[in-house]
Amino acid sequence: MEVLPEDCIAHILSCVTPQDVCRFTVVASAIRDAAESEVLWDKFLPPDYHQIISRSVCPLTFESKKELFFKLSAPILIDGGLKTFSIEKATGKKCYTLSARDLYIAWSSNSLFWCWKPCTKSRFSEVVELRMTSWLEIEGKINTRNLSPDTYYRAYLITEVAHYRAFGLDVLPCEVSVEVGESHSQGKINFSHNKCIKPCFERTCRPNEVKEGLRSKFGEYISRFCLERKDGWLEIELGEFYNDGSYEKEVKMNLREVNGVHLKGGLIVEGIEIRPI
Repeated sequence: MEVLPEDCIAHILSCVTPQDVCRFTVVASAIRDAAESEVLWDKFLPPDYHQIISRSVCPLTFESKKELFFKLSAPILIDGGLKTFSIEKATGKKCYTLSARDLYIAWSSNSLFWCWKPCTKSRFSEVVELRMTSWLEIEGKINTRNLSPDTYYRAYLITEVAHYRAFGLDVLPCEVSVEVGESHSQGKINFSHNKCIKPCFERTCRPNEVKEGLRSKFGEYISRFCLERKDGWLEIELGEFYNDGSYEKEVKMNLREVNGVHLKGGLIVEGIEIRPI
């Protein structure tokens, strides 16, 4: 290993993941030196990272590409605080979170139905709480050009149930879906007013959505759960999709309950997160 030029070692390291590079640095000093290469860490950064950091709310300062990589592994606010961007530390894949303000939420501009307010545990300046409505519809959109190519993604609604103020959410299940071109995954989620009880989620996949390596098969139902995150929020899986990167497509992510006429309230929405599987 010591007889190989440093740039050759750096090229070899660029064929593995950033996580593997960090592990390999304990093997030999030659690898540790190559692991600091600007060329190496430039390959782990997204090709459009200059454009992304130019959209950051707070200017990013860094002395090396490696430092920038690890700074971007924590979410940064972009686009006037409407989104966050980060890269997955293990793989370098792109992740986004769309804030509630960046989503379409039916009647959210009417204070009789929804209440916009700050929340100390949110990464965004405000979240929105459902006061009362019989028509619940939340939709987020993102273009596949903003995501990493040749990557499987899942979309999650980041939410919370204000169980002391919640009502009507558990009467009928909500429909959830993710649509990308002709691929469409859909399922249902049953809310619980008790935060300690995790809602169950079931999903079906159409034939053209099935990809090698996914557990889903046509006609098979897969149980999902609303999981409590380390940051105190709950995440509900809306669906998954594959970005082949061949051409631009719009990803539509939805949660809807529009079939009933009963009133419901107490749902707090932070946003929709899109991250690699």
